[in-house]
Amino acid sequence: MNFSLDLLNQSSADSSTLSAPFCLLEIGYSKIFNTCLLEVSIILFLTILIICGNLVVIFVFHCAPLLSQHSTSAFIQTMAYADLLVGVSCLFPSLSLLHLLKGLDPKLTCQVFGYMVSVLKSVSMASLACVSVDRYIAITRPLTYASLVTPCRVRCCVVLIWLYSALVFLPSFMEWGKPGYHGDVVRWCAVEWRTNPFFTAFIVALVYAPAAITICFTYANIFKICRQHTREINERHARYRPQHTGDKGLVHDSYAMVLFRITSVFYILWLPYILYFLLESGQIYRHPAASFFTTWLAISNSFCNCLIYSLSNSAFRKGLKRLCSFCLQQSNGKLIGLHG
Repeated sequence: MNFSLDLLNQSSADSSTLSAPFCLLEIGYSKIFNTCLLEVSIILFLTILIICGNLVVIFVFHCAPLLSQHSTSAFIQTMAYADLLVGVSCLFPSLSLLHLLKGLDPKLTCQVFGYMVSVLKSVSMASLACVSVDRYIAITRPLTYASLVTPCRVRCCVVLIWLYSALVFLPSFMEWGKPGYHGDVVRWCAVEWRTNPFFTAFIVALVYAPAAITICFTYANIFKICRQHTREINERHARYRPQHTGDKGLVHDSYAMVLFRITSVFYILWLPYILYFLLESGQIYRHPAASFFTTWLAISNSFCNCLIYSLSNSAFRKGLKRLCSFCLQQSNGKLIGLHG
């Protein structure tokens, strides 16, 4: 049985008391803590994962200067900072459910929070697309890559990503509609603030569609090129060194599989959110539980993004080991000092 947000609004309006918090999932309300325990637990868990995961990535980049020599690292660091801010901004719904943000104007708070999350996710999505373009150029034009992808152009691209994302979602402050944030844990966000089909089409056309098309095109061609190189290498090994057939082909296959996993995780986490966003905007389907879970599934991508990209990089793994050894040395030094 589906419970729409309209029914939720009616039941909320008919209640004589507003002492109990607004629970979008309609389950998990704890009278002991006077809060939506299930929602708070999910949001806090994801918030901690996102903040800790991206802080590790940022620290590793500072501890391993060699990583900054690659153009891709600029986009990965941009993702890390954007996703870190997503995690920090996600403290708002948790604090709101814990009654620590009383007195704030709900309308303005929802608009600011929705705008922030949407801009940051747009920056993260655009950075993913830029990484795919960077790798595509590196593979298809290896001889001219250094002259095409210069540090100055990379910095300009990062600045344009932030400016573009900030401008695209500005109409949300002009009563045009929601910028795409669902999973509302504040009553005004869920009940009063509605999606607009025209604004949704505007966002899809300027943010989601270009990023998705770019990622599909670049990774499909990268995967195709890797498979072609694998076949050529296997043929050469079979002709000249049969006893070692396929050694280097496996390397190309593994790289292609890493790209396939990256793209798969991205779409697994984002497609439910985008589909629900389109269905709700078109007044086809609305459900509070679907709104909540698709949103936080997409937001969880902020934890997966940088880890998947960075852990597939051998230089990053070396930097992570160096960071861990440094932390162990510091902790051992403190213990020795205490016992001494």
